[in-house]
Order: sequence, then structure tokens, then C-alpha cells
Amino acid sequence: MKDLIRQILSVGLAMLVLLSTVSWTVEKHLCMGRVMDISLFAEAEHCAMEMAMAAMGDETEENHCCDDESFTVSGQDDLKLTLTDLELEQQVFLVAFTHGYLNLFESLEELPVPHEGYPPPLITRDIHLLDQVFLI
Repeated sequence: MKDLIRQILSVGLAMLVLLSTVSWTVEKHLCMGRVMDISLFAEAEHCAMEMAMAAMGDETEENHCCDDESFTVSGQDDLKLTLTDLELEQQVFLVAFTHGYLNLFESLEELPVPHEGYPPPLITRDIHLLDQVFLI
């Protein structure tokens, strides 16, 4: 379940980065105040009103009933973040956090034995019998 959620979040973040960096252009063709065509990345198709007016012979008059609108949403161009953009305190924190995080997962070859250099105590008497402590 964790892998599925991680994959969905990864794809979602990749799509977010893609959509925020691409510039979008939307064009609309309006005829008598009604939207006739909408187009992304290309020019919107014109309605048949211009051809009808040309066939009627009204080429000299301008077509005032049709209108073209377009708007552009510009994407981001500066996505690279370098260490020189960060202040000194942020750089120090980033280096210390990275060093601490990477050393957290370092595996030990042998577990340390804290009393390795000390000899065990000599048993002169049986302490269980002296204290009358028995496991039942």
C-alpha cells in the first residue's frame, strides 16, 4: 500500500512540475458574443461568417460581429536552486542535517562490548545458596 501511495504522489508531483513549467496559450473565437471555438497551443478556427460575407460581396466592410481573444499563461523558467542562492545559516543547517541523516543509517560491523577489557569477578561462594534465591 505504501508503494502505491508513493508512486501516485511521485506521478502527481512530476505532473505538477511539468504543468507549472510549460507556457499555455488559449485562443477563443467569438461570433456575436458566443464562443465558437477554443484552442490550446494553436490558432482557433474561424466561423463560416467570414466566408459568407465574402460570398455576398461585402469584402470592403470589416466583420464586426466576430472577435478573437487569446491569453497566455507563462511558465517558470528558473527552477534550478543552487547552494549559492541560500544564506550561510541555511547552508550550515543543510550540511549538518545531511551529514547527521546519512550517518544515522551507517551499519556497524561488530556490536561494541562495553566491558570487554575487564575480567569477570571470581566466584568464591554460591550466591544463590547464601541468599536462598531459587528459580521455580
